[in-house]
Amino acid sequence: MIEPEALGRVAVLLGGMSAERPVSLKSGQAVLQGLLHRGVDAHAVDVGKDVIQVLIDGRFDRVFIALHGRGGEDGVIQGALDLLGLPYTGSGVLGCALAMDKLRSKCLWQGAGLPTPPFTVLNAETQARGVVEELGLPLMIKPAREGSSIGMHKVNSEAELEAAFTDASRYDDEVLAERWITGEEYTVSILADAALPTIRLETPREFYDYQAKYEADDTVYHCPCGLSPGELEELEALALRAFQRVGASGWGRVDFMRDGDGRFWLLEVNTVPGMTDHSLVPMAARAAGMDFDELVWRILLTTLEDAR
Repeated sequence: MIEPEALGRVAVLLGGMSAERPVSLKSGQAVLQGLLHRGVDAHAVDVGKDVIQVLIDGRFDRVFIALHGRGGEDGVIQGALDLLGLPYTGSGVLGCALAMDKLRSKCLWQGAGLPTPPFTVLNAETQARGVVEELGLPLMIKPAREGSSIGMHKVNSEAELEAAFTDASRYDDEVLAERWITGEEYTVSILADAALPTIRLETPREFYDYQAKYEADDTVYHCPCGLSPGELEELEALALRAFQRVGASGWGRVDFMRDGDGRFWLLEVNTVPGMTDHSLVPMAARAAGMDFDELVWRILLTTLEDAR
């Protein structure tokens, strides 16, 4: 048994300067309240450019990272914490950097023989017809290094490609066009190298976009997800392999599509998933008999094994 006092002063990093700041503020406040309910000496730190000095002045003993997007989920803050010698939740620099970069993670999975939808990298000179001939229609257009579906668009025709690329380019100088997978979407949450119950997502929107994730009340979450025991075992094993291949650790989430032939396709790994009232990891934890306070407590306990 570990007493909360043994964990010392805990900084909950939230907010930050990425496009996902609003979500991070909600996640961080939820995490903070959960830790306080467990008796942890936890303090919110809204991350700015002075975060290193704030952590030093605050004499913190460990860090719960609730930052989403750039600066918090891409290895940057993890590198700073490594320099400070502060244990932190979630993946290290390499795992975060690779998982955040959809282009590099997809290349890595392809090299490892793991299934991910075919894709190409777009630029201002890309010809829409060539992309459509290569990948077909519809297409998913996405910035390579954004989360929460920010900048993502479903493209149903050649004529729509340019506008989708232009918008995605606002968020990243690398933009992917990915073959659209028609079928069901699944997500597998991971905690301490074990899979939590799988969730199947159902939304009336064209895909599980920002509104469906954080604002809509008509998104349906199926848990149990409806897969057979054999299919569930296959999906969970694939999730753990994909998670480990990018160097992720501690906790996170892996997202999939399943096509009409029953084949699973890897979409992405999230190394700091959302922790809001609409978020998937807390749902999976509840299905495993774990309330929110217990979930954030268990995530925090992983910092006791942090040898980075």
